[in-house]
Amino acid sequence: MKYILPAAILLVALAFSTASHATDQKATPESRELFELIARMDSAMFEALNAHDAEKLMSMFTEDLEFYHDKGGVTNYQQTAENFKKMFANNPGIRRDLVQGSLEVYPLKDYGAIEIGTHRFCHQENGKDDCGSFKFVMVWRNTGNSWKVSRVISYGH
Repeated sequence: MKYILPAAILLVALAFSTASHATDQKATPESRELFELIARMDSAMFEALNAHDAEKLMSMFTEDLEFYHDKGGVTNYQQTAENFKKMFANNPGIRRDLVQGSLEVYPLKDYGAIEIGTHRFCHQENGKDDCGSFKFVMVWRNTGNSWKVSRVISYGH
């Protein structure tokens, strides 16, 4: 009897620890490789954004891109490219960072992957950092030899 309580406490602690770890990973073991691939692609995409390299950034989108923004509406590939160029010109210090622990990746059968997360954008306004965190969904299309984003939903602005 004196061992039952410590054993029960240990099992409960282990259950919470395992559940917490699974939540942090946001990927099942069979999709871990996909999670890591999309995380690398996300990082590369936003390295281009943070470098204000519109050409490299746009090379990561499909030509049939649909970009849904809760405040800006829906834009296509050409409009999105123009919007990025304007954003870089008007906010030379703008930066995007993925909020740690927010990334989720799910396989999308016979197409690619769905990426969900929260990112933080910062830029200088009146000499001070102006930052905000916003949610996003990106649909990645796998063409066999490359991965590109075909749909973006950016919301919570």
